[in-house]
Amino acid sequence: MLTSSDSLKSRKELDAELGGAARAWLDEALAEAAHDAARAPAASGTRHPEASPYASPSWELRFAAAGRHCGQENADSVRSLLLVEARAPLSSVTRLYEQGTAAERRAVLLTLHLLDLGDTALPLIEDALRANDTRLVAAAVGPYAADHLDPHAWRHAVLKCLFTEVPVAAVARLDDRAREDAELARMLSDFAAERTAAGRPVPEDLRTVLALTAPADEGGHPAVPTAAPAAPAPTEES
Repeated sequence: MLTSSDSLKSRKELDAELGGAARAWLDEALAEAAHDAARAPAASGTRHPEASPYASPSWELRFAAAGRHCGQENADSVRSLLLVEARAPLSSVTRLYEQGTAAERRAVLLTLHLLDLGDTALPLIEDALRANDTRLVAAAVGPYAADHLDPHAWRHAVLKCLFTEVPVAAVARLDDRAREDAELARMLSDFAAERTAAGRPVPEDLRTVLALTAPADEGGHPAVPTAAPAAPAPTEES
């Protein structure tokens, strides 16, 4: 399942779906997150002076247990709510990502754009884009990447989606960032040529993105070949 930030459920939607025990657990978890946020000093990423530097806030433990208490189908949404309610600093976000399972990492990636982190969480996006887990790649190309990846890194993120067969619909603000991007068009054409030369199909999504890169005053880019050219028929001399 390739979850996107658009599929995250609100607290109201979760309350309508969860049973009584799960709602009570979520109430407690969010209260702990809010309490931790209220105690945090103004300086981002620093701990309350009474807290041990080796202890994780209690809501972080809830983060890992979200699927067990609220169902795996709701885990991304519950974890996202916890991060937002806690106003999670970079230290917590990084710890949860680095120590988490793939599902927990995905929830972190899906929520980055909702946190006040600026571009400081880009290393997490870059790490996810190096992975071969398509769930992480899809989560990494969401709104946070659209806002903070530089053009070079963003183009390679699009190519990563094509290479790993992650639907480009997962790429946030694709229309906006790909528009009239000549360098992206060149990279896409080179990628298509390599696939064709190897006798491999060119992803339909590549044509979708390539069309977006076309200059507004032109009809579009040349058609992308769909297969390697057929070898010439042997002659009598051969």
